[in-house]
Amino acid sequence: MDERLERIHGAAAYVSSKLGGKHPEVGIVLGSGLGRLADRITEKTVIPYKDIPGFPVSTAIGHKGNLIFGTLAGKKVIAMQGRFHYYEGYSMDLVTLPIRVMQVLGIRFLFVSNAAGGVNYNLHIGDIMIIKDHINRLPNPLIGPNLEEFGPRFPDMTRPYDPKLIALAKETAAEMGIEVKEGVYLGSTGPTYETPAEYKFFRISGGDAVGMSTIPEVIVARHSGIPVFGMSVITNEAHDNYSDDYVNNGHDVVVAADKATDTMSSLFEKMIEKL
Repeated sequence: MDERLERIHGAAAYVSSKLGGKHPEVGIVLGSGLGRLADRITEKTVIPYKDIPGFPVSTAIGHKGNLIFGTLAGKKVIAMQGRFHYYEGYSMDLVTLPIRVMQVLGIRFLFVSNAAGGVNYNLHIGDIMIIKDHINRLPNPLIGPNLEEFGPRFPDMTRPYDPKLIALAKETAAEMGIEVKEGVYLGSTGPTYETPAEYKFFRISGGDAVGMSTIPEVIVARHSGIPVFGMSVITNEAHDNYSDDYVNNGHDVVVAADKATDTMSSLFEKMIEKL
């Protein structure tokens, strides 16, 4: 068997053994500082990444490193409390391993979130942005021999973020009185924050927000035809007209994400209730 398949199915078998015969309907990926949605999950089973065979360990700031299974808004969900990043030195197979495991466990939808810098001048700290499309500057996780049991060699990416889920998010946000923005997420490798010239280039090329994650997970989910909803919390204004003493700071990003996490969590929960 392909080594990648052995790792995927080995990890899935271990996780499944902890779930008492239950299966998740929705997979959720919680990014930097956004892990508090996991606190809303009831009847939970917490599985540390370090205990799952073949799983890497999350080293990023604001990522707790647990897989949490339980009930949210009446649905069985499985949530990553912290993700893996290419900049941590992991291969794309490992970065996206949890998504493959969720697929084997039976998820029907994937919700992803991240902390991002707003390169669009209309995005400000604390805004939440529905991701309508993306620009990928990370290695494509499907490079290499195709995993035929998961999807085709050349998957379509015309609608990487599901239009019905985007419409549901807008409708739900309006009902809840939550202001949401909408834009294109650009993913780069990191771990450096970008230069002002790069921010300007990203904005000119069509990006509204920039981060260092998410897109590989989305590509892998879409490879298997799983509908995806994505949301960014804007944690810094990634512009190119800074004052002379401005510095991007990772701790500040987590603090800003933490302030917006309750709003995003409430929206995710209400959307999942409607699925």
